[in-house]
Amino acid sequence: MYSQFPIQKSIADFLSTYGDEIMNRAILTREIVLKHLPGVQEQVDLPARMIAYTYGPKYIDMVCTIIPSKKGLKLGFYKGNELPNPDALLEGTGKISRYVQIKNDDQINSPGMRKLLQCALQAYRSRQS
Repeated sequence: MYSQFPIQKSIADFLSTYGDEIMNRAILTREIVLKHLPGVQEQVDLPARMIAYTYGPKYIDMVCTIIPSKKGLKLGFYKGNELPNPDALLEGTGKISRYVQIKNDDQINSPGMRKLLQCALQAYRSRQS
């Protein structure tokens, strides 16, 4: 699969432990995340079984995470409980985080998903001021 953003070996190795459908969907999700979060750092967190997207070393610098599992794929948002949810994409009841259950490829590049990533980036920038 062609990627506009080259995949680090650690990320490719991590995603290869999941089935083809989950791996391909994660790669598509990754493309959208990297496209809409300019300059974001991508890090595999093996103990947590996720890929984190962050602008610095602290937890507060995190914007979102790709969370693959054998059953499916989630795109988690740090401070997702504070993000607008007009398209009702965000799920979860945690005190801080929310996630989008990625169910199909069309959902990954939907206007609602792009809007959510833009809001998450704006929320990160607001936390830094």
